[in-house]
Amino acid sequence: MNISVTFRNSEGEDWQKTYVQERIEKLKKYFDAPAEAHIILSTEKFRNVVEINLSANGWNVNAKEEDKDMHLAVDSCIDKIEKQLKKQKEKIREHKARSIRHAARKAAEDLEEDDYAAAKVVETRKVVLKPMSLEEAVLEMEGNKARFLIYRDTASENVSLVYRLDDGNFAHIETNS
Repeated sequence: MNISVTFRNSEGEDWQKTYVQERIEKLKKYFDAPAEAHIILSTEKFRNVVEINLSANGWNVNAKEEDKDMHLAVDSCIDKIEKQLKKQKEKIREHKARSIRHAARKAAEDLEEDDYAAAKVVETRKVVLKPMSLEEAVLEMEGNKARFLIYRDTASENVSLVYRLDDGNFAHIETNS
């Protein structure tokens, strides 16, 4: 961080410059890129005025504070700057989160559209419906590696479907025809 300290209406003392630099260095955590800080310390009669102009990451943050004691004025000004930086970081974080959610939703919609556009009927089969009971259909499914079986239920005369679930169990669907 590039820090420049300027004194107006008085000759600055080393402790003031050191104190201000130490306090400004603590703001480094809010920046990703190098930053520049211009600090102006001025004394007018019994008032001590601190003005900080900070620029980094395309941000320009300014604060001005006056107090009877130079330490208090510096601390108050640094607190103002820190609040502004926190607010700016939070805005960026919220904006990114919102845009990421939007981009994910848009990508999912595009993927669904691509699936529908790319979905084609690749194979057509004609099935002869064998009359059997549910138990017979399950026994036949266990005997072969087919994922599903379509049959005519002997009890209700309806078309039914038995298919294998991922956990090895079977599911049954019956039509009302």
